[in-house]
Formats: sequence, structure tokens, C-alpha cells
Amino acid sequence: MLSKTFATAALGLAGALAASQAHAQSASSDQEIALLKQQLRVLEQKLDKLQKQTAANTVAAASAKAEARLEARSEAKVAVANASAAIPVKGPAAAAGVVVTMPNNRPTICTADEANCIAITGRVHWDVGGYDYRPNTAATVPQRLDSGENLRRARIGLAGKFFNDWNFALVYDFGGTSAGFGGAAPGSLPGGGVSGVENAFLSYTGLKPFGGRMAIEAGIMDLPYTLDEATSSNDILFMERASSGVIATNIAAGDFRSAVGTRWYNDQLWVGGYVTGPAAGAIHSASSVAPAGTSEQYGAVARIAGNPINGKDYSVHLGADAQWLIQPPRNLIANTQTVTLSDRPELRLDPTTLVSTGAMANVSGAQVYSIEAAATYGPLILQGEYFWYNVDRTANTGLPPFGAPSLKFQGGYAQAGYVLTGESHAYNPASAAYGGVKPAHPFSLEGGGWGAWEVAGRFSTIDLNDQLATANGIAGGRQTVYTLALNWYVNGNVRFMLDYLHGNVSKQASPLSTADVGSKFDAVAMRTQFAF
Repeated sequence: MLSKTFATAALGLAGALAASQAHAQSASSDQEIALLKQQLRVLEQKLDKLQKQTAANTVAAASAKAEARLEARSEAKVAVANASAAIPVKGPAAAAGVVVTMPNNRPTICTADEANCIAITGRVHWDVGGYDYRPNTAATVPQRLDSGENLRRARIGLAGKFFNDWNFALVYDFGGTSAGFGGAAPGSLPGGGVSGVENAFLSYTGLKPFGGRMAIEAGIMDLPYTLDEATSSNDILFMERASSGVIATNIAAGDFRSAVGTRWYNDQLWVGGYVTGPAAGAIHSASSVAPAGTSEQYGAVARIAGNPINGKDYSVHLGADAQWLIQPPRNLIANTQTVTLSDRPELRLDPTTLVSTGAMANVSGAQVYSIEAAATYGPLILQGEYFWYNVDRTANTGLPPFGAPSLKFQGGYAQAGYVLTGESHAYNPASAAYGGVKPAHPFSLEGGGWGAWEVAGRFSTIDLNDQLATANGIAGGRQTVYTLALNWYVNGNVRFMLDYLHGNVSKQASPLSTADVGSKFDAVAMRTQFAF
């Protein structure tokens, strides 16, 4: 409207100028100037009046809109008040007290200050494969091995901490780690099903003496005794650990073992010792007849290990271990006290053992001493251990053999691995062992990554023969196994393993008989693994 007014005024001014030019011919210049001034004053008065009117209209419109908004708000408040009178009002929402995270895809719940946490942990190792088993003679036992599959491990459980310093774990293993054949029925084979509680312990880590970290723990646990055993089954280079280490840990250490003890460590040194008892699932009856009531065993383990030489791309590990079976289990019905050393041929598809001492009678105790060494250089890892076993036979059971000398056995392994894609095995000071491979480029069809690939080889030997050609000797056999492996680390949770084994078992029928009951075998097996 204001623009139209200015346009009208301009037209009027133009008209006046034109008129003044026409009158110039008939009037004097002074009269024309006076007339123009008068017209300008009239125009200025009209403009002032129009501007005031426009401002007044704008203020009125704004006031009307504000009044409308206030009225709407007032009506809304009334509606809310009426609704609140009919519906109970909840209190203010509390601030979140937990934090949920997924480290390495492990579901973890912690308090906001991270002093208390609980996580779900699990692993599955499923094996499939077959044997080409060749007994040396018709007298060899067994005459064949079963090919097929085995759910080696299927663990699920909880792990966490209370108030920063109290750590705990509760893990159950549903896997067929021993592939059945348990029980007391005639003909039952050793190595019955031991699926059960794998971890159920409490660990206190509040003490930090000598500039290191210390854990005092008790319960059912997987003891970090020997380098191979201290390495998680998720991270070992081969589907099974070497027989020499398995036989050692089965005496008074290993998985499912009841224990109480402590370990201290820093970045370069690890020292630990534990008093051990029976494994989970052992008989706890003094009067049972079938199966026979048995007293509980107890023993001890100690280990000192370290990483004295280390850098960004290299490390050297050295260590020594000791184990004592102080009180072997005693059959309270037959009054026998025996210990058996045995293992399967570094594969668990068939539970049959090829080397075994059998039940050694009158065992009063046993000791195992071992050394361990390892080194890494970029993607290369080298590792080896050697074990010496001593079994004392002086228990007073009233049964033969009487006064039998101690038995001595030995065994060890050496292995090497190389990560073709360049990753390396990181050192874990808490267990004084090496961890697994974390792919730099996890497998992904979209992203183009192919994970990490590793090749490995191992030589393993165990000799369970002693005092041959004597009545009190043991002819457990000597086993040698060569293993080649190809490992594909798909990502941080999934791994596929392919193993080829070539084995030879030299064994005679008895300490006094040199009849050949040995065997040879080749085997190929594959493992599908996931863990979190």
C-alpha cells in the first residue's frame, strides 16, 4: 500500500512540474516556485499520515496473533491438567546405571564406573576327519580307528568382576571332550565323558606387590601350567596339544581341576604356584561299590616363566615347570592306588589311546619337571617343551609289586608357525603365553578382506617305556607324530583349521615280550571354531 502511495505522489509531482512549465509562459518564475513548495508540503503531510497508519496496523496484527497464541496455550494447559487428574503421573526417569559393550563381540554389561562387570563367554570347536590306520600285526590293539566327527568343545558361561578386584568365572562344557566310554561296566574304555564344569572360580587381584600384579584364586579352573596349556585352546596352532604336555597336565593340573593358589606377574616375569585336587566329576564317595569309592587326590604345580627379550616385532620366552602328585587317588574297595599315563594320537575323533602305561600299581607319588622356550620374529613363531616324568611305587597297599623301583618316562615337542598375511602372535603377560592371530583385514566379500592365513608344523614324541625285560617294567609304547597345519583366521571370532598327521607307534606286547603290537597312521581333520 505504501508503494502505491509513493507512486501516486510521484505522478502528482510529475504533473505539477508539467503544469508549472505550461504556466511559465504566462506567469512569473516566483509564483511558480511558491506553488511548487506548497504542493510539496501537502505531499509530505500525506506521507507522514500513511506511515503512521501502516505502523499502527502492523502493531495491531502482531498483538492479535500473540493473544491467539496465549489463548491456545491456556487451553492446552487446561487439557493437560484435566488429563493428569485422571492418570497417575510417573516419577522422573532415573539416569542410566549400566553400560553395555561388545568387546570382541562378547556381550558385556558394566556399571557406569566399570567397577562391576558381567560378560557372556563361549566357544565351539567342531571336528571332522578320518584315519588311515595300519596295525603292525594281528595282535595290535586296536585293529582300527573310527573316522567321523566330534564336538570337541562347546562351552558357555559367565565371567566378570565385582568392585574392580574380585574376578569370577562360571563356564560349563557341553562338548564331548573324551568322546564317551565312561562308566564301570566291563569293557569300558578309559577316558570317559568329562563334560561338566570347566571353570568355577573366584580371583582377587587387589594386591600389587613389587610393582607387578597378583592374583589369589580358588575353585575349578584351567591352570596355566606349561606353555602349551597356558595358551588358550582358541589360539593353539594345532587342533590338539602335543601328547607329552597332555599326559603331564592330566596328572595333577589341566582343565576342570580344583585348585587354590596365586600368581604374580609383570611385563617380563611370571611366577605362580597352586595346590591342586581332583578334577571336576571325580568320585567323592568313600563307601560306593559301583563305581568304587575313592579317596581324593591332591598335588601341586609351580611355574616360572618370562619374556626377558622383547621389542616391537620380536620376543623371546623362557620358562620352567614342576608338578607333584603328593597323594594319588586310592580305591577304597579294592585297596589299590594306581596312576595311568596315556593319550590319544593327538586327534580326538576316536577316543582310543595308542600309548598307555596301563594302571601302574602301588603309586605313592609322581613328579614332572619340564622346560619351555618360544620366540617370535614378525609373523614367525617358534615353540617347544620337554618333560621328564618320575613315578614312585612305594605305596603300602599289601598288594604286589613290593619294593618296585621308580619309573621314568620322557617326551617333548617342537613346533613352528608362520602367518602368510604378515600378522603376529602377541604375548600375554597374565598367562606368560602367546595369544592368537587378529586379522588385519577380516574376511569380507564387500570390503575385499581375506582374513589371516597361517601354516604350521610340529614334531612330537612321547616314550612310555621303562625297565623293559624286567617283571616290574612298563611297556607303554613310544609315539612319534608329525603334524602339518593350515589355519584361516576369518576374523577375530571365527577360525578354520586343517591338520594332517603322520604317526608311528613302536610298542611291544609286554615288558617281557618283544612281540610287535605297534601301528602307523595318517589322518586328516578339520575344525570349525567360533569363540567370544
